[in-house]
Amino acid sequence: MDQPWTHRQRPERLERRLEFSDYEATRLFLERLEQLSEQQSRYPDISFGRTYVNLTLAPVSEGDDPVVTEADHAFAASIDALVD
Repeated sequence: MDQPWTHRQRPERLERRLEFSDYEATRLFLERLEQLSEQQSRYPDISFGRTYVNLTLAPVSEGDDPVVTEADHAFAASIDALVD
């Protein structure tokens, strides 16, 4: 079962795990994510296996203590749209 985005602290970030029915579905999602990342020049940290993908979004804000902003949530929503 897919989990919603989780807002983590220290360092601040958003995380989500996606589950897929088979390798083909996982591969298709990763290809769509690659296209989205190229379009938005934003690249999440990714780890994946045959039927799952773990995503971590670091904040786009800069400084010594970056915080998750609306822009980060908007990018997460764009990723969610790839799954629906």
